[in-house]
Amino acid sequence: MRNQIFSHGVASGDPTHNSVVLWSRVTANEKVSVVWQLASEMNFTNILQHGKSFTGAETDHTIKIEVKDLDPGQVYYYRFVGDGIASEPGRTMTLPDGPVEKLGIAVASCSNYPFGYFNAYEEIANDEDIDFVVHLGDYIYEYGSDGWGSAQGERLNRSHSPSHEIVSLSDYRERHAQYKSDRASRLMHASHPLIPTWDDHESAINPWTGCAQNHQPNTEGDWPSRREASLRAFFEWMPVREQPAGLDKEKLWRHFSFGDLATLTTLETRHTGRSIQVSYNEHLERIENNIQRDRFLGEVLGDPSRTILSNEMENFLAKSLKDSVSSNTTWRIIGNQIPIARTHVPDVGNRITRETIGGNSMPESHNQFSRLGELDLPLYLDTWDGYPAARQRFYNLCRDAGASDLIVLTGDSHAFWANELYDGSNQPMGVELGTTGITSPGDFENYGPEGAAAFDRLVSEHNREVVWTDCTHRGFVKLILTPESARAEYIVVNDVHSEQYRSSVLRKMNIVKRGNSLAFDL
Repeated sequence: MRNQIFSHGVASGDPTHNSVVLWSRVTANEKVSVVWQLASEMNFTNILQHGKSFTGAETDHTIKIEVKDLDPGQVYYYRFVGDGIASEPGRTMTLPDGPVEKLGIAVASCSNYPFGYFNAYEEIANDEDIDFVVHLGDYIYEYGSDGWGSAQGERLNRSHSPSHEIVSLSDYRERHAQYKSDRASRLMHASHPLIPTWDDHESAINPWTGCAQNHQPNTEGDWPSRREASLRAFFEWMPVREQPAGLDKEKLWRHFSFGDLATLTTLETRHTGRSIQVSYNEHLERIENNIQRDRFLGEVLGDPSRTILSNEMENFLAKSLKDSVSSNTTWRIIGNQIPIARTHVPDVGNRITRETIGGNSMPESHNQFSRLGELDLPLYLDTWDGYPAARQRFYNLCRDAGASDLIVLTGDSHAFWANELYDGSNQPMGVELGTTGITSPGDFENYGPEGAAAFDRLVSEHNREVVWTDCTHRGFVKLILTPESARAEYIVVNDVHSEQYRSSVLRKMNIVKRGNSLAFDL
């Protein structure tokens, strides 16, 4: 039974070696005071710190406390008390320092409420190997109840609220509240500290510094106001510390150090440095041969003025990587929203037929995929494939910092990936672990199970960097690091249309050091 005062649960996140952010929300209509407590045990017999905080409508009755003066690598328990009623207890942890023997990270992305229950979150909550959860974005989706996923939402009684596409601050607040009403979401947040960043749907699909694909100024107002509303709601409803004075909300990048074992730097690829996306709709009909294709790849997509990361983000990343290398940290992780490996479309026009997909009709997307396959063009242009010069700049920056051994964690694509990365000179840069959606389905699933599996195989065969991919399952990636080994487990749930489900490990991939870089041990 849900707590009627703290009905959205509790959460923690943004940990450092000596601090962590605690979060909750009070169901109230006026300004209220709330007591918070931090303890060494879940029964709260030994309360280490406590305090009182006030919250009201100006922050949508959310509470966010940065607890300091903690010990590194320690587990703590916390709760909130309002009107004499205690919240459920939460469990959190600070970053470890010094020698670290083992680290477990859950990698999550793309939790779309209408598409089903967040069962993978419950699996994360129950996994004792997991220390921290890295959420790479699309934590919420902006669509109305008649948008993507509407049929499933109506069938499951999980239609979006408010029913219209969210635009205003109150809209974004209501949507965050709905997503945190999910039982499995509350379990995950109460069990592990979150290291979050956003992707696009926290504001609107495919934003860039000037606007977004899913924003219509004539009916939805100016883009800066909508973006500011989305970011304000994000900071209110997520367990992240407020930005330092003078640092805008959109500059959400972080660096985390897990003792001598690993570092993690999260990127911001949406609001601070991204040039407008190139659209196939404006170019594909004019590409009739390989010469025109090469010109498109080199002069349009490859325009060196097109960026993804801001200069400030790049400077932060360079310093973070140099610090990681100079301190002899074993593993270097990048938290990255969008796929970075080169992923071109294979010859699906000739290789996927009605017989391949069991006699069913071809999906509407097949014609475009077939055309892209004929021309050997990238699968998507919102990913790093749409910004090859920016990707090479990123690789150059990493290499200059002494880091060509990256473990890149990636969301966004609603598919699992195991990719080996190479720069423009075919020099290895590390590996990419892509996580599928918590509920969001893969684009190739429109081909049906047999066709989707065939598409996955063809993508892997066609692209040097793609070792393996799967778009037909929902779940998350679990990364286990020790001083000697790195292992990725691709964990799936068999059902998101019911809260009754089973989980399994779809595949395990061991990561090994090869020279100054990394590869999969196949």
